Amino acid sequence: MPQDCCSSQDKILSFKPKIQKMLEDYDNSCQIEVDNSQNILNTLENLYEDRQMCDVVISVGNKEHAAHRLILCASSDVFQAMLMKPEWSEWHESRIVLQELPQCESVFHLFLEYFYTGKIIITHTNVMPILALADKYMVKSLTQVCIKYMCKHIAHAASHNQLFSWLQYTTTCGYDDVANLCQNYIKWNFESVANTPDFSNFETELLCDLLKQSDLVVYNEIVLYNCIVRWLDLQRIHMNQLKLNEAEIQSQMQTTVNIVMKCIRFPMMSPREIADLLLSPLLKQYSHIMLQHMAFGMLFQNGKNEDLDKFYSTEDERLLCTPRLYTCDRFNSTLLIENVPNIPSYNVTTLVFSTHMSAAEYESDKLREWVVDLYPKGVCFKKCYLIVWQGTLEVPERVKSTVRLSLTCREFIGNFKANVAILLYGTQGGVEHIMQVKQRTHHFNFQDQVLVIDNLIPFEELNPPAGEIFSKSTERDSKSKSMFLTGPHRDQLKINIIITPVTSF
Repeated sequence: MPQDCCSSQDKILSFKPKIQKMLEDYDNSCQIEVDNSQNILNTLENLYEDRQMCDVVISVGNKEHAAHRLILCASSDVFQAMLMKPEWSEWHESRIVLQELPQCESVFHLFLEYFYTGKIIITHTNVMPILALADKYMVKSLTQVCIKYMCKHIAHAASHNQLFSWLQYTTTCGYDDVANLCQNYIKWNFESVANTPDFSNFETELLCDLLKQSDLVVYNEIVLYNCIVRWLDLQRIHMNQLKLNEAEIQSQMQTTVNIVMKCIRFPMMSPREIADLLLSPLLKQYSHIMLQHMAFGMLFQNGKNEDLDKFYSTEDERLLCTPRLYTCDRFNSTLLIENVPNIPSYNVTTLVFSTHMSAAEYESDKLREWVVDLYPKGVCFKKCYLIVWQGTLEVPERVKSTVRLSLTCREFIGNFKANVAILLYGTQGGVEHIMQVKQRTHHFNFQDQVLVIDNLIPFEELNPPAGEIFSKSTERDSKSKSMFLTGPHRDQLKINIIITPVTSF
């Protein structure tokens, strides 16, 4: 073969990849991505609204809902089994009768519409029946929507008497995120919950579980006792409504009083408060139960721990001599910072206060003085110089983006082991409440007089990026406010500092 011919073939072969690449680029330039998903969704929605080509009717209560087997099977594992497996009696039926609770019947049309549109309106009143339907028919995406809603609207549930039903259902079904949030809301806002009609629905076992918690927030133990007396009165009313005879009511009430009073921390009541209980109607009815608890309280208040130790042997009984998170002046002080969004960076607010070293009356003269420094806008460590044996060492300026609280034991007199609790208030749905509690147990001594808590609140919550800050006059601004801000203009930072002794008893 002539050399010129071979050379021409080589040139053609060398151009082949380039030609292929040019053809591919041309084909790609002709491609466009089409997103017609919204039109498809509109088509499905029209199928539901116009009842076109429906092949099954679902009867719920006194209403019938026309639907499509394909959509039902694609959306729900239960409907898929019901309509496609011969072992189910409904698989060949054109009309299916479903038995639902009355509250679920009223929202079934919303539930069914979700299959076609992926949209649903959730409120604090309908979330429970919708969640029940989503669980029953295994619509997992809708279950997650309901759980997410409930996590963000616990305060709404409390203010609309839904809290107990939310707690009961989520505890039974294992939705721990919601159940824990409900329990925390009750513990940290117990007095407000006790003043709602929903309080009467609390079961004895659940109430006792809450009363055994040391992080239950209440003004003092006598206030908690009065809340429980009100709950007991509501239980008696409920028994009357069930038309039980007096003997049955007395028997059930005696059992309930005996169980609940074991959870009240009588040693945390002052001698005056214990003495006032002698006039309580509850004492007249159940003196054999009450007098023993009151006697134990007086032993603690008078420092008779050796005598008390003979009776309190179990862990639950010893907890009765441990303070809760009491918001009375004896252990607590409040820090309120105004106009938080406009506070300069690295600003510090200082609070000086004192607390009692003991919950017992005979040690009421023992006090500790504390200094709290709160840094809501971060901490700045200025440049400084350290003198070391090699010479002078320059330490550069350093900034830490954190919401810091520093607690210092001011006048130190011996070792002191304390439980330090920081109550963080917030606003949800226009309701101010305690949103979070941060606790630390610290052993204050001469070498360690300061407790530092960083990230008290997520830094971004109080210090959003500049582009997210809006003027007070805009509607968008009210929605962008941190949930940890309170007050009429949502610009106040409110916290409680509670310092209680860790008893050696």
